[in-house]
Formats: sequence, structure tokens, C-alpha cells
Amino acid sequence: MMIREPAVAGMFYAPEREQCLADLRRCLDQAEKSAAEHDAASHCQDVVGGIVPHAGWICSGAVAGRVFQEIVKHKKPQVVILFGAVHVTHGARATVFPAGAWETPLGLAKVDDRLSERLLSQTGLLEANPHAHEQEHSIEVQVPFIQHLMPGAMIVPMMVPVNDKAAALGSAVGKACKIYEVSAVFIGSTDLTHYGPSYHFTPQGVGPAGLAWAKDVNDRRMIDLILSMREDDVVQEADASHNACGGGAIAATIAACKAYGAKRATLLEHTTSFEILSALHDEPTRDAVGYAGILFEA
Repeated sequence: MMIREPAVAGMFYAPEREQCLADLRRCLDQAEKSAAEHDAASHCQDVVGGIVPHAGWICSGAVAGRVFQEIVKHKKPQVVILFGAVHVTHGARATVFPAGAWETPLGLAKVDDRLSERLLSQTGLLEANPHAHEQEHSIEVQVPFIQHLMPGAMIVPMMVPVNDKAAALGSAVGKACKIYEVSAVFIGSTDLTHYGPSYHFTPQGVGPAGLAWAKDVNDRRMIDLILSMREDDVVQEADASHNACGGGAIAATIAACKAYGAKRATLLEHTTSFEILSALHDEPTRDAVGYAGILFEA
């Protein structure tokens, strides 16, 4: 059996089981407090999927946790289909980890090989390449949340490049899951604007005004597209405005959720690494990365 070993345990989250669990519970506690303060999803019915960030848990774990918590309040899926961003060398086609399992400090998350085989044969837009996933973090950091909150759920991990095939892939995946009556949820993994000197992106200057623009204007352009469920415009927006590292993952997730029956999207949370780290440290950074938690509902 192919085992995908952790690549960022010890960097993005703790490598030991007990510390990983403690940090995971801390993220979920923070998510619960935020949900109590901003009850945006209290009237959810049939949850289909969501958008989550993928930074180190200290920065983005609570936002991701909020999405996963909201999903499990309403649904216990048999499989979680993960559309990941691509930060490593990768070809133009989306790649699926086709079989086996992903290892985390919490154990093994089994890949739904039967479903991945169906998606490979029917979409025509995927290739099986487990090695492409070896160093990519965007999916890995979500897997412990699934293991903890959805025990027994299988996964289908896909890396989706930012190109014009992303939305078509998502639509094909969503349609196939609906036809085969798969009990699934679809998760897209992306961060938003990477702003500041460290990211060589400062169109509005360095300092508070630039950071505010990154969140309130640039991030919001992408968030509004997601909330309007305009998957065909996401990749172009990501390329033009540099406001998502997972533009392909976003487009695929919106399209998959729509094909599976989603009718609306709800913003649960929007924050930045600057805001989070400023609350923890006396000397705030000049950089910021945006994080949004979004839910898709039928």
C-alpha cells in the first residue's frame, strides 16, 4: 500500500500525536468562540463543501477548523474530496493520489481508491501521480482535522494547477459523485493575498494602509467571486490580482459543489496572519497572508 508520509509535520503543525491533538483542539476551541460571536451559519441545511486556508495552524488553524466543525454539525460524509493548491514543481494537469493512505501524527487516512479510479477514467482531466504530492502542504494540513472530526471518512487528494481546466475538473468530479450517489464533501485549500516585502508584493506600499488594502480590497475581490459562485472567473482573478495561491483549487471546489447541488456560499470568517500574529507578539510583522473560511450549501 502506498503511504504518503508527512512533509510539514514539525513546521506547520506538531509532529507528535499528543501535541498535535492538543493543538488541534485549541484550533477548534478558537473556532467555537468565533462561531459564537459571528453566527453566520446557524441556519445551514445541506452542507456540500467549503474553502479553507492552509498556513501553519497557529495562523490559519482556527479558520480551517471552523469550516470543518460546521460541516460535521450537518453531515457525516463517507469521503472528503480535497482540491489542493500547488506550491511545488508540477505539470499542467491536475494530479490525484490514487490509492493507499496519508499518514499524519493521528494515524492513517485511507484514500478512496475506487472513487479515484472512477474519477480518473471519467473526467479525462486527471492523472494519477502520488509522487507529485510528496512535498505539497496545502492538503496535508487539512487531513488531521478530517481524521479527528470525521473518523472513518476516506479522502481523495487532488492538486489543481491554476489554469482554465480547473473549473471543468471540479464540475466533472461533482457530477460523478452525484451520479454514483457518493456521500461526499468537497474542500478547496487556498490562502488569499500574500502581501508585504517578504512576498515582493506591495502595490499599496509597506505599512498599515497596504495591509488594510490587501484584506479589505484585494482579498475581498476573490471572496466576492466565491460567494457569487463564479468559478469561471476565479483563475483569471487570481492571475490578475495575486489574491489566491490556490485559484485552481477554488475554481474546482465551486464547480464541484454546484454540480453536487450547492446553491449558495456563506463567509464564516476572514482574517490575516498580520491580525493573528499582532495579537500574539509585541512587534507585528510588515507582511500578511489572507485567510477565509467559506461554506457551500444546497
